[in-house]
Amino acid sequence: MRKGISPVIATVIIVAVAIAISIAVAGWLMGLWGGFGKTESLKIFPDSYVDVANGALVLHIQNVGGSPAQIYKIEVGGAAVDLTTATATGTGINVDTTKGIITIDPGAEGTITVSLPTGVNAAAGVAYQISIYTQAGNVYTATVYGK
Repeated sequence: MRKGISPVIATVIIVAVAIAISIAVAGWLMGLWGGFGKTESLKIFPDSYVDVANGALVLHIQNVGGSPAQIYKIEVGGAAVDLTTATATGTGINVDTTKGIITIDPGAEGTITVSLPTGVNAAAGVAYQISIYTQAGNVYTATVYGK
């Protein structure tokens, strides 16, 4: 008589190993462990506004993600702003005015101020749709009001 593992027990072991491997791969891809899945995640605070008196967009922003966010384009009402005029306050927010890139480190929070594009008339109480584009391919949108 032959001795060995019954086919039922062998099947249970194979299924258990397959599930363990799939959980490990999914966790690695989603960034639960390891650095592969880390990305930026920008939070635009509701106290952001269009400064009517100075013709500027003032963004209160934070990177709540795990990697730096590199902003290469901001639009107000579909018109692109000139990022070479940007200024920033807050630790971990760096403006490269020669390249027009704003870098926000993970966990950094502060204010970015940019001049409004030509053709965007600032008025108090008016809603403006803004879009922020990052090098990672993400687009963040928000509505801000003139004041």
